[in-house]
Amino acid sequence: MITTTNPPAPVLTDAMLRRLDVPGPRYTSYPTADRFVEAFGSAQYRQALRQRAEGATVGGTAPLSVYVHIPFCESVCYYCACNKVITRHHDRARPYLDDLRREVELHVAELGRGQPVTQLHFGGGSPTFLSDDELDEVMTLLRGAFRLPEGAEVSIEVDPRTASPARLGRLREMGFNRISFGVQDFDPQVQQAVHRIQSHESVRELVSAARGLGFESINTDLIYGLPRQTPESFARTLAQMAELRPHRIALYAYAHLPQRFKPQRRIEAAELPSAEQRIEMLRMAIAGFIGNGYTYIGMDHFALPDDPLAVAKRQGRLHRNFQGYTTQPDCDMIGLGVSSIGRVGATYSQNAKTLAEYHDALEQGQFPIVRGLALTRDDLVRRAVIMALMCQGRVDVESIELAHLVRMREFFAPEFERLQALRDLGLVELSDRAIQVTALGWFFVRGVAMVFDRHLQADQTRERFSRII
Repeated sequence: MITTTNPPAPVLTDAMLRRLDVPGPRYTSYPTADRFVEAFGSAQYRQALRQRAEGATVGGTAPLSVYVHIPFCESVCYYCACNKVITRHHDRARPYLDDLRREVELHVAELGRGQPVTQLHFGGGSPTFLSDDELDEVMTLLRGAFRLPEGAEVSIEVDPRTASPARLGRLREMGFNRISFGVQDFDPQVQQAVHRIQSHESVRELVSAARGLGFESINTDLIYGLPRQTPESFARTLAQMAELRPHRIALYAYAHLPQRFKPQRRIEAAELPSAEQRIEMLRMAIAGFIGNGYTYIGMDHFALPDDPLAVAKRQGRLHRNFQGYTTQPDCDMIGLGVSSIGRVGATYSQNAKTLAEYHDALEQGQFPIVRGLALTRDDLVRRAVIMALMCQGRVDVESIELAHLVRMREFFAPEFERLQALRDLGLVELSDRAIQVTALGWFFVRGVAMVFDRHLQADQTRERFSRII
């Protein structure tokens, strides 16, 4: 397990890098979204909601999380792989907000009004593309449909280029108590290469304002592996981020997939750092943030020791969903807006990815679901193992066997064979009682989880995913 001391520098040979620097999922779900099928649509999603509503009347249901996707951005960031609409015409938001209202009312019709929501998150795109009045309108809509109990996490992603201290004050008045700033990198040359210019001073002003306004959690996002990044330039960014001292830091590996994401074709592949440079940046970040008092949560998250995320990690209560690591229990998630992904019961679902298709479905009174998945027993067992690895770095054999009525060594015989190679590399420790990820293994935890991904093991075409380092 990761401790609060600096991790040892990984002993990485060229052969290990070549072997482990492969594409792989981030495992915000299992099975991953690329396994969703079009046979799962509006009717199947409606049935899942009804089963949830029926369960509420006979003993309770899983907690509920709501995600709202605002796809609009004024300009394109070349690295971005999100579903987005680039426009400077803010009047395009009006019909989209009308569609959101229709989608919310469809959910109310199935679940009833006033379902308690313990986690609400606005993502994008850039949610702050909307005006303050428009954001307030959406919050009023959601408060009328759901109930936000005391202590609910209400968070929003903020593009620093669209915000001011006064605007953060309005967000706080609307009820947002958690905020995330997209930073990526402070180096001017890197910012120019990815078409996202924002100064360290402007972000520092916003972080200071958010702290003064009483936001319970301030998160910042960084990306390593961007064009023109070097270990030296990234070290400066890491030092500047540590100076800001946000409650949480998310550090993502850049996924260069220009064949899938058109804006990335504007990035010169020759300007991307090497695998050796990427792993050095990751090592520096982990050592640097831990040295500044942060707890290493896992693959891509750091938090101050008294942050609920760090507390949950220490207590074995960490979870992972489509938004990444979270303190929320294993919960159902309603995804609102174009391309949003949801989870209800043992099903996953995704909305239409274009505004036109999303609008047409809602105008016809249908949920805009275009694909999804009903999980099998095999999926559920593997999900439990993969999430235990991703969240705790440990799989307790007995807990899996009792919860899913399997004999792990028999059920996962081929997987345990593959784990032997990772053990020989020093990434995992194996015993009759547990699978334990080592400190070195945390650098490659996605690779450890991939061993249990039945779909991935059967499919060698992995270029749909980012590389794991």
